[in-house]
Amino acid sequence: MTDKEELIRLYNLDLQELLNISQMYVKNDVEFCSLINARNGKCSQNCKYCAQSSHYNTEIDTFPLVDVDKVVNAAEDSLKYGASRFAIVTSGKTPQESDFAKILCMIEKINKIEGLKSCASIGILNEEQAQKLAMVGLKRFHHNINTSRTYYPEVCTTHSFEERINTCKLVKKYGMELCCGVILGMGETPEQRIEMAMILAELEPDSIPVNILMPIAHTPFENYIDKIDEENILRTLAIIKIANPKSVVRLCGGRMRLSRENQEKALMTSVDGLMTGNYLTTIGANPQQDIEMVKNIGKKII
Repeated sequence: MTDKEELIRLYNLDLQELLNISQMYVKNDVEFCSLINARNGKCSQNCKYCAQSSHYNTEIDTFPLVDVDKVVNAAEDSLKYGASRFAIVTSGKTPQESDFAKILCMIEKINKIEGLKSCASIGILNEEQAQKLAMVGLKRFHHNINTSRTYYPEVCTTHSFEERINTCKLVKKYGMELCCGVILGMGETPEQRIEMAMILAELEPDSIPVNILMPIAHTPFENYIDKIDEENILRTLAIIKIANPKSVVRLCGGRMRLSRENQEKALMTSVDGLMTGNYLTTIGANPQQDIEMVKNIGKKII
């Protein structure tokens, strides 16, 4: 793994020089994934970026776990727009016991859809939950570190950074693929972005979703729109790719803060995956426009 001093040096290079280095590791294929927001709001955790936290009056619609059929229909629709992976995403610190059996059923149904691989993002896991997810054939589990270890107390205080790390380790222990990423623009320093890249390298995730903060009204980070600019987003994507050359670096929530030109530049130099369609509580990109963007730069969707 590239050491911290070297990554700091690289981060501060001329931007094009940095991107030329990261481009050596990026694939010619772009992997599309999609998700369904399967349970929304009423989360007990105080993550300062999140519209779903019950600590903040964000006035979002809340709903319990959706029906299995709704998930299956959404999964089948995602195939039409080139998605090869489909994620069930639920709010909350950890899966509710009353929901867990239903989530296992959803995973089994998704696994029966030809051409689609199952993913889940359902919170912090215990050992028994991880084992059951693996037993029903979950292909990939998503659980972000969100930020660096040193900055985490500024983002959330109702659970620890180490709880997130432990969940990531459980996922790998039981043979599932790990999807683990970050959110940029929450007030972290460039050095802390480098720390994120290095922690991810230690975890060796199969996929690294990179989100860019979309400030939500009535959350503590509602005015954080200027905490990172497009150049530093590109710099961070490049550093993450250099530190994690075998992982699919995926541009996800908030990528509309990048111009179309810079989204294409990211795909050419550091990003080999996209989340397409809408996100959890914010609007995403039109899938057809994503297809056209990938074709425009001469890459193919897998």
